[in-house]
Parts: sequence; C-alpha cells; structure tokens
Amino acid sequence: MTKQPGRPPAAESDEPAVNAGTRPLPAPGATVLALLALGWLAAMLWSTREAITSAAAGVTAISLSAFALPGVISAALVAGAAVALAGGNLLARRYGDWATLRFAGAIGGGMLVGLAAAVAINLTYFDTSTTNVIAGTTAAAAIIGGALAAARTAPAIGAVVTAALGTLIFVVAFSRARDPLFDLFGAGDSQESLISAAKWVSRTESLVAGLLAGLLAFGYLTWARRRAVRRDPDAPALRWPAYLLAGAGPGLLLLLAEVIIRVGGRSLLDLASALSEADAVAQTSLGTSRVDNGIWVLFVGALTALIAFGRTLSPAHTDDDDEPADSPAPVPDQADSEDDKPGYAKAYDADPTETSDDAQAVDADPAKADPAR
Repeated sequence: MTKQPGRPPAAESDEPAVNAGTRPLPAPGATVLALLALGWLAAMLWSTREAITSAAAGVTAISLSAFALPGVISAALVAGAAVALAGGNLLARRYGDWATLRFAGAIGGGMLVGLAAAVAINLTYFDTSTTNVIAGTTAAAAIIGGALAAARTAPAIGAVVTAALGTLIFVVAFSRARDPLFDLFGAGDSQESLISAAKWVSRTESLVAGLLAGLLAFGYLTWARRRAVRRDPDAPALRWPAYLLAGAGPGLLLLLAEVIIRVGGRSLLDLASALSEADAVAQTSLGTSRVDNGIWVLFVGALTALIAFGRTLSPAHTDDDDEPADSPAPVPDQADSEDDKPGYAKAYDADPTETSDDAQAVDADPAKADPAR
C-alpha cells in the first residue's frame, strides 16, 4: 500500500476507525409520536380552558385551574420529549450523530413546544394571575421534556414517550369507569367505605396503567429492533437495561411532572388550598394520590417490560450441546488394561528381539500358541 502525502496510513493513525455498527439507532415513528403528543397537549389545554371559562370567575376558577394543572404539565412534558425526538432524528440523518448538536436540537424542540403552549394559554385563557402560572409551568415542562430526549438511546426514549402517552390517555378514559368500580368495591353512605373504595379504585387504575406502560414500551422496542435488523443485519441489539428504563419511563415522567407542579405551580396550589379547609384536604389528597400512582406505574411498568423481554430470550448455548448424543466409548489406557489383557500388553511392551522369537515359536507350534485351536 502506498502512503498518501500528508496523511498517515490506516495502521499508524491514532484516530479510531469508525464502526458503522456502533452508530446509534434512530427512534422509528418519531414524527407520528410528535403529532399525537401535540394533539394530546392541545386537547388538554382546550379542556382546561373550557372548564375554567364555564365556571364562575374567582374562587371556582382558581380551584379548577389547580385540578387541571397536572394533566397539562404531563402532556407538555411528553410533547416536548416527542418533538425533540423527531427533531433529533432529522438532525442525525442530515448532519450525523453529534452529542452537542443533538442536545441543542432537543432543547430547541422543547422550547418551541413550550413557547407555543404559553402563547396559546395567554391568548385563550382569562388574564388572571393563575394564567401566567399555568403558562410558565407548561413552558418549563416542555423544555425539560425536550432535554430528556437528548439521550443517545433514541429507541428507548421513543418507547418511553409511546408508553407515557398511552398511559395518559388511559387515565382519562379510566375516569368513565370510576363510578361502577366504586360500587364494585363496596362504596356506601359511610365515609370509611368511600375512602376504602377510592383507595382500591386508585390501586386498580395504577396497576392497569403500569401493565399498559410496560407492554407498550416492550412492543415499541421490539418493533424498533425489527426495523433496524431489516435495514442493517449487523445493527446492535438493545440489552435488558433499555427495556427496564422504557418500562419505568412513564412512572418517572409522572413523578417528574409532580415535582414540576409543586415547584412551578406552588403559588396556584397555595391559592387553591387557602380557599377552604375542604380544598386544602383535597389538594393534599390529590398530591399524595399522584405520587402513589407514579410509583405504581414505575415499578409495575418496569417489571412488565423486563418479564416480556425475558420471555423472548433463548436458552444459553453450552459446549455440551455440540457433542453428539451417542459418542463412542473412550479407548482404555494400555497401562490400565495390562492386567485384563496380558497377552496383548506384553506383546506391545516386550523387547523387539523377544517378540520376534515368540512370533517364530508361535509360527512353529500353533497348538501351543492357541490351545483352543
């Protein structure tokens, strides 16, 4: 091989060779996820606006704003992550996988979502002190969600976004089944029966939401793996920590949303709690219920995704599997078989001259050599 001027040969170069198999996998369907997440965020903003405007101004509006804030923050967190993930795929396809560019693009995508949501809130909601709190907290949640999407394992982030979006939709749809479940769990006229039934309804919701989150995360990662193998048979496979993170991701996002609510929306929660003693108890109870729900979804989702991944693993391959079932018996050692077959052993171990004499004797008198003959 001839050396080109100004460039060291490949064997002497200090730069590591670029391996195409180590390139990070993209998140499939990121654009569709971004559109669905933005649609869900718009639906949450619209429902919150309708609830606030339909109520009387003042006390009721503040209480309803505090009740609707968790749904808006969770939707903004997921939307920011989904849009940043789609933008990261586009930048990686055009400019390559650069960590700085990926992080900047993720933050930019989250900021776009947060800015659009804040402008929509300020233009469509009533101009009150609670409006600014909702707008600011929503923008912060979208930016934080975008920052989370800057991770290198894009398929795992896509699985988290998919599972979290499905969990949020399920929680809203589950509200229609609360009344039948209250009757099923024995809710009566007493306060104790109502509290017990509410506890069991909340646990049922969290359990089913965690199972759904784990299955959605596993399904997305399986789909992403199959697409990657069809395009590149040498594509690296995701290991079990990716499935564990994807299953636990929705619960982590719910807990992160609760932190954002208690930090950014603290003034709104304090205003709602100061209205009456019943409102203070309700806000405290709802906050505790949201934390418990996030913990349940985290552990149940992680366990479900990990078990589903474990069922796809094949048994470990050992060296014993390569050996044939009916292998021939090993040849016995000559030293061990000397006592059993002295004739043959002595014939091989004897002196060559003695062996030749014995052979002549055998040839001379065959009857002596073999009495049975």
